[in-house]
Amino acid sequence: MSVQISSQKIEKASKESMDAFLSVFTDAYLQTLDNKLDNATMGLLNGWQHSLLAYHFFREEIIFRNPFAKSMKIFGAQELSKIVYKAMEIYDTNQNDLERETTDEEFTAMYEQYEAFDELEERFFEIEEDCTSIIASYVDNHIEDFAVIAS
Repeated sequence: MSVQISSQKIEKASKESMDAFLSVFTDAYLQTLDNKLDNATMGLLNGWQHSLLAYHFFREEIIFRNPFAKSMKIFGAQELSKIVYKAMEIYDTNQNDLERETTDEEFTAMYEQYEAFDELEERFFEIEEDCTSIIASYVDNHIEDFAVIAS
């Protein structure tokens, strides 16, 4: 199944902001998936579409176990890719502790215990707007990989 988006919708969103432009695509993907990304729906999107949707989710919560960092590098967001790889190193080193069942108090204490993530988070917030611009430009220059544009 291919995801179709009207050219008018893309043009309108591109005049609003980079975020609005990318949201046109990710909203269409989520609609196609009926907001359920699982084994049954994975095949409905191509790799490019999955990568863009991963960026959408990354901005909400970190994703490590997929080719997200590599995709961001291909999109031209090298600094974001470096941040994700560095965070993945910290995560991999401490995976058992980070994934264990905790009380609310223990979970809150982890924020202090894993301060190394703070620096990466701050760096991401510094570059987020530039990353979004780079990714929006990549999508615009390779639009046929991300959707079928209907007139």
